Amino acid sequence: MKLDRLLGILTALLQKDRVTAPELANKFEVSRRTIGRDIDTLCQAGIPIVTYQGVGGGISVAEGFKLDKSILTADELTGMIAALKGIGSVASKSSVERSLEKLHAGSDAVVSLREPIIIDLSSYYKGQLTEKIELIKSAVLEARIIEFDYFYDKGDTRRRIEPYFVIFQWTAWYVFGFCLERQDWRLFKLLRLWNLSLSGDNYTPREIPSDKRDFNMRSTVEKKLVALFDPSAKYRLIEAYGLDCFVSTDEGLLFEIEFTNDDYIISWLLGFGDNVKVLEPADIADGIKAIAINICARYK
Repeated sequence: MKLDRLLGILTALLQKDRVTAPELANKFEVSRRTIGRDIDTLCQAGIPIVTYQGVGGGISVAEGFKLDKSILTADELTGMIAALKGIGSVASKSSVERSLEKLHAGSDAVVSLREPIIIDLSSYYKGQLTEKIELIKSAVLEARIIEFDYFYDKGDTRRRIEPYFVIFQWTAWYVFGFCLERQDWRLFKLLRLWNLSLSGDNYTPREIPSDKRDFNMRSTVEKKLVALFDPSAKYRLIEAYGLDCFVSTDEGLLFEIEFTNDDYIISWLLGFGDNVKVLEPADIADGIKAIAINICARYK
């Protein structure tokens, strides 16, 4: 996008005393003529740019023009770099690499691109995720409806939605949009979403209700789980809920937590096999018991 390129050119000019047009054209993958037009645009915006002809010539910002470096602190820059690296694990590499280059201020930089935090947001299906994210991003920018097959606990369905955001949350990627079948706002998990395609139909962006923007909003109906875990499960409880999530007793690790989704909590508990016993609520204990009986029946 032109605005991104203009900001990148300005950043490059502020980092070096002098830059040539061919260098900028190569860096931003455009023609020298485009760079010339961009320089004119920056001049019209009030940026004092000077060009020098001949050997050793080039383009530079007039001496005395400074960028307020307090706009971003070192901590904020390192956070941005770490986030960009994480996005790079599933997004188009070239665009992320260019963004990282723009943040790098040269050999005297306070912030190094060798940020010690590694964030990898990809999965086994990295290739498919990248394609889906890129297609949805295009759909959002062009305000085009997308179509896809969706697989979930109630079966399979074909959906058409107006996409608004791609979100990474709760350890997974989602697309948020207005579902035309349900006439309501929905989150769809990308790994359950297949045969994705752009529709030929455009949509007029809607105003997103404030309550729908809270993606962390939970059900108000909460239950309390009380369970007794075998000590061998200690590390998994700490990994999921922290050091203080249980009390050690003579019978095992007494664990208590509030939850809102029965299916999720049953699935989580089943992952512990016979190393956990649900004390309450009774319906969760009964649900696990019924599943155990069905499992035994399958192996008779």
